[in-house]
Amino acid sequence: MQKKWVMVTGADRGVGLSLVKQLLDQGYHVFAGQYQQENDNALGQLKASHKERLQVLQLDISDEESVKLALDAVSAVTDRVDILINNGAILGDIQATVQDELDFAEMEQVFRVNTLGALRMSNGLIEPLLLSESRLIVNISSEAGSIGACRRTSWYAYCMSKAALNMQSQLIHNQISEQGGKVMVIHPGHVQTYMQGKLDTTGSLTPDESARHILQLVENRLKLDDVEQGLMLTDYAGNVLPW
Repeated sequence: MQKKWVMVTGADRGVGLSLVKQLLDQGYHVFAGQYQQENDNALGQLKASHKERLQVLQLDISDEESVKLALDAVSAVTDRVDILINNGAILGDIQATVQDELDFAEMEQVFRVNTLGALRMSNGLIEPLLLSESRLIVNISSEAGSIGACRRTSWYAYCMSKAALNMQSQLIHNQISEQGGKVMVIHPGHVQTYMQGKLDTTGSLTPDESARHILQLVENRLKLDDVEQGLMLTDYAGNVLPW
């Protein structure tokens, strides 16, 4: 049986780490993009127990050279990647409004990660993806990127970068759907993560719960033969959100 490979970015902790764990449990081979460089970490522990089924790659998706090195490492192992999960993201300032002093340099970095980082990965892996059976790109977006549902007065970097990710997803969908490719755009829910620098205990979902929902949506999508299905922004439960 041919190996099934999945690439997950932002796999150090939170939803990304939970996705890696559950994908391994489902029998996938996984490339896990690791941004932080601690020696004693959860990915290292997973690697020890899963050996060749988990490849941990140092990966800063905002950096062109880092992405190139990671992609070279992927191509050294396989010529096909079945699923790319663009999960890596940062938050940026969520307090400042248009009447405050805005940190534009920080905003640019958020875009380099959340929007351009995902595009770097999709661009770099598009041919291995289209050679696979699944041919699926999963972009982890957010309800914060929904213009139709927006009620915020701040979160400039995060909201705008996720809205741009949604547009990116549509552009890619328009291209690869003609070649059997599929794109999903998923809001993972309000998750208990460390994106604000400390654990957000107000989140209604644990990372494991969010990842389980996401992978169920992925499984459902892979079962559909209709590659022409229109692209939608959905939440972790499958509810459609306005663009």
